[in-house]
Amino acid sequence: MYAIIETGGKQYQVKEGDEIFVEKLGVEEGEVTFDKVLLIGNDSGITAGAPYVSGASVKATLIKNGKGKKIRVFTYKPKKGEKVAKGHRQPYSKVKIDAINA
Repeated sequence: MYAIIETGGKQYQVKEGDEIFVEKLGVEEGEVTFDKVLLIGNDSGITAGAPYVSGASVKATLIKNGKGKKIRVFTYKPKKGEKVAKGHRQPYSKVKIDAINA
């Protein structure tokens, strides 16, 4: 059984036992429920929502919050002596999918 969920403006295909990195959730470590389920697939077929499957949810456990690798952003204007170097680390949440409730 698998499901397609939406969180943080992105869609993820998940199965029970998967560990995925999603955009940072505003909660501490513990239980998380994703209610925006777009599709559920199992052996008997596919259930698609319009836009979401009513009554479906995905239960997960938040393992940790963290930051990704640093990326360097460098801009300059030629012949002007203007140079700017910036860094960015995208925050994320690592979650483990526990159950898919259809």
